[in-house]
Amino acid sequence: MQSPGKSLKEALLCAQSEERLTVGVYESAKIMTEDPDSVSFCVLAMDEEFECDIALQIHFTLIQSFCFDNDISIVRVSDMQRLVEIVGDKAEQFEDAHCVLITNPADGSWEDPALEKLHLFCEESRRLNDWVPEISLPER
Repeated sequence: MQSPGKSLKEALLCAQSEERLTVGVYESAKIMTEDPDSVSFCVLAMDEEFECDIALQIHFTLIQSFCFDNDISIVRVSDMQRLVEIVGDKAEQFEDAHCVLITNPADGSWEDPALEKLHLFCEESRRLNDWVPEISLPER
């Protein structure tokens, strides 16, 4: 099996190409509240600059709880800048890439092997009592 980091990168790129990414804590919370069944996967990103941000930690706790309650797979990455490099483009810089959601396609007719590997990784991590596993994103 390929590394979870590589699977995450592939799933993010696939979702981005199909316009199924939501970036930002508030934007993600809005989608989770309005249509939780549309959310397939959640990525929380933390870096050293924001480790002491209590408000962000509270948002993360609420997002994690929501994901657990709605059976949404969730992972954490420690390099927000690398995440921005993957999901951003030159014309658009994401100031708040602390939360990224991958949503299901509207027609429901898609399968993403990388995302399926991530779901299995998360399921296995939960069996080992690692409820929000940390994944390292690959370098370019």
